[in-house]
Amino acid sequence: MQVGRLIRVDVERIEQIVSVAAELDRKSKIQLQKHQIYDYRNQLLSQQLQTPIQQAHFATTDYGKPYLIDFPQFYFNHSHSQKNYALATSAQMRDLGVDIEDLDRKVRFEALANHAFHAHELQCWNELEQDPDYWFKVWTTKEAVLKASGLGVRLNLNELDTRVHPLHDGGMCSHPLIGTFAYQNFHLGHVMLTVAWRSEASCQGFAFPEIQIFLSAAK
Repeated sequence: MQVGRLIRVDVERIEQIVSVAAELDRKSKIQLQKHQIYDYRNQLLSQQLQTPIQQAHFATTDYGKPYLIDFPQFYFNHSHSQKNYALATSAQMRDLGVDIEDLDRKVRFEALANHAFHAHELQCWNELEQDPDYWFKVWTTKEAVLKASGLGVRLNLNELDTRVHPLHDGGMCSHPLIGTFAYQNFHLGHVMLTVAWRSEASCQGFAFPEIQIFLSAAK
């Protein structure tokens, strides 16, 4: 492992971040939740960079991926599910992407797999008798890689073969439109978390960076 290759991931329960009045209408609740999540992201970034970070300090790429105007080489990406939030940051690993999913989420596994999985992923999933954990590994990897690339949904989900392994929790994948990305999967008991970053295929082999996960102490 190369010294200094570090990714930090902060994971928090949504209930610790968001407080929404029950009497609000659905649209207002969604908007308020969005602002509170952004405020929490900015709080974490402020702590790490040791300087106040506010919405005015962000800009977006042509495809809408945010970055910090004054810290363009500090990479970050965040994700939230119904119950959990994750922020991945790094000063060394560029083009980060992260996705977090609740493992108790109600999912139409087969319908979404048929729609979003690459043929190779679908084959592996069926060979594993449609194992839910493998489904979540593929799904979060796909989301994290596409978010890392900055293209997001502009690349159809089923065009990307993540090459997720049934047993190993990490790997590499490529696509002509986005290049090569590496990823690491983490089964954290109640959630599946995947972190992705831009990488290169090398004849010298591949080494993961150090990934530090900071879990909330709140239950």
